[in-house]
Amino acid sequence: MLLLALDTATPAVTVALHDGAAVIASSSQVDARRHGELLLPAVDRVLAEAGVGLDAVTGIVTGIGPGPYTGLRVGLMTADTFGLALGVPVHGLCTLDGLAYAADIEKGPFVVATDARRKEVYWAVYEDSRTRRTDPAVDRPADIAERVAGLPAVGAGALLYPDTFPVAHEPEHVSAAALASLAAEKLAAGEELPEPRPMYLRRPDAQVPKNYKVVTPK
Repeated sequence: MLLLALDTATPAVTVALHDGAAVIASSSQVDARRHGELLLPAVDRVLAEAGVGLDAVTGIVTGIGPGPYTGLRVGLMTADTFGLALGVPVHGLCTLDGLAYAADIEKGPFVVATDARRKEVYWAVYEDSRTRRTDPAVDRPADIAERVAGLPAVGAGALLYPDTFPVAHEPEHVSAAALASLAAEKLAAGEELPEPRPMYLRRPDAQVPKNYKVVTPK
């Protein structure tokens, strides 16, 4: 097994290689505006660090969000392209699950919250680092304050809104190393991973202008 994992659902552009036993190379850069520019060089860097070629990869793992439309689609389209070119399976994993897996919390329940912009967070509650209790959702922090009261929280969303998440833990952003490790663990146990389809939870920021006039030739 040689899994290539990547995620662009958060401001982090993150890539890792996992050989079935451990992560053998990884790279993470935080830049919310340069996902497309940074992802492929990060893949090249990780492959070089591991001393393998892309053709050695036996499977792709990609974070499926939730995340903003523009950043998320960069990782998903890259993963699909690699899968088609190499003829290997492409697996999806919820980005929040990767954060939960890497959380420095001994026992739950706890919350994972990432920045959804528009003064909202993507979030879910976890029983432990491998077990999600609720479906991912997007809400204003104040609207979920009662539901998450008293729970420790992980992620950039928790750090942004301390009134709702007063007990915040690392990590701030997801890492492909955590996604790769979680995927390898699940695959070894015979679990079926989600399809690599985007989890947006809301419409994209770009909208067709209202009162748009269609001009047709006479």
